[in-house]
Amino acid sequence: MAIPLDDLDRRLLAALRADAREPVASLARKLDVTRATVNSRIDRLISSGVIVGFSAVIREQDDLDSVRAIALIEVEGRTTTDVIRHLRGIPEIRSLHTTNGSWDLVAEIQTDSLGNFDRVLGAIRSIHGVQNSETSLLLSSVML
Repeated sequence: MAIPLDDLDRRLLAALRADAREPVASLARKLDVTRATVNSRIDRLISSGVIVGFSAVIREQDDLDSVRAIALIEVEGRTTTDVIRHLRGIPEIRSLHTTNGSWDLVAEIQTDSLGNFDRVLGAIRSIHGVQNSETSLLLSSVML
C-alpha cells in the first residue's frame, strides 16, 4: 500500500538520490529538521516500501566494456503478463517498465559484450507475445 508523501518526504528522497550515504546530521541540517525526524522518515519510507534499497552508482568510464541499451517492446494482445514473466528471467535486463503509446514495455539491458547483447535481443524477440521491438544503444550518460 502506497503511503502519501509530503514535501519533506520528497525533499528527503531527492537528497538520498543525490547521495544515499550522506550522514543523517547533514541531511537534517539541509532539510531544517532534527536528526530524529530524518531517521524516522527514512525508517517509514523503508518499511512502507517506498525505499526498496540503496546502491552504488558506478561512473560510466569505469565500465567501458559494458554494452547498454534501451529496448522498446510491443506486445501482442493480452500477453503482457506472460511476456513480463519471461523477461524477468533474463538477467541482463536491469529494469523493466510498462508504458503507454506505441510500445508496451521498456527494458534497460546491460551485457558484457556485443555477442551477448545480440543473444539477449534474440531471446527477447523469441518470446511468445513479443510482436515488435526497437533497441537503441546507450553511448554515454549525462549525470543529473
